[in-house]
Amino acid sequence: MTTVCTVRPARPDDARRLAELRWIFKEEDHEGQAPASARSLEEAERWIRDRLGGGHWLAWVAETGDGICGHVFLCLVERLPEPYADNLPIGYVTNFFVTPPRRNRGTGSALLEALLLHARGAGFESLIVWPSDRSGPLYRRSGFQPSEELLELPLDT
Repeated sequence: MTTVCTVRPARPDDARRLAELRWIFKEEDHEGQAPASARSLEEAERWIRDRLGGGHWLAWVAETGDGICGHVFLCLVERLPEPYADNLPIGYVTNFFVTPPRRNRGTGSALLEALLLHARGAGFESLIVWPSDRSGPLYRRSGFQPSEELLELPLDT
């Protein structure tokens, strides 16, 4: 039996569950082996709560009757005004996660579609993302493509 999933904008009171899912997401990346310097869940909860509703960070959640089972975040990157062109914002898409039981069932597509609908309606110029190997195909199916203009300088050397 397929459980219906609803997508809605995240609220500050979702912060605890979003922090929990963030930890599950990152534990998958570390194959369950948390480094000794792991941050507390409460720190993540405060960070998320402080930013949701502030305008620069938005998020969407997917939920079933059992609660939130996925999320995607969007960070507004404002651009300086200029005299000869629009200075439309750019969006940074991040923290896209769906719990394993909900994967490959349309949940991720529904989350990404809600984010794209908002970004188009809000007049964003473009969206950027650093996809994982797993999420890359979904982003490409949704119209994301490699950029020849974006450069990156890793500073953790």
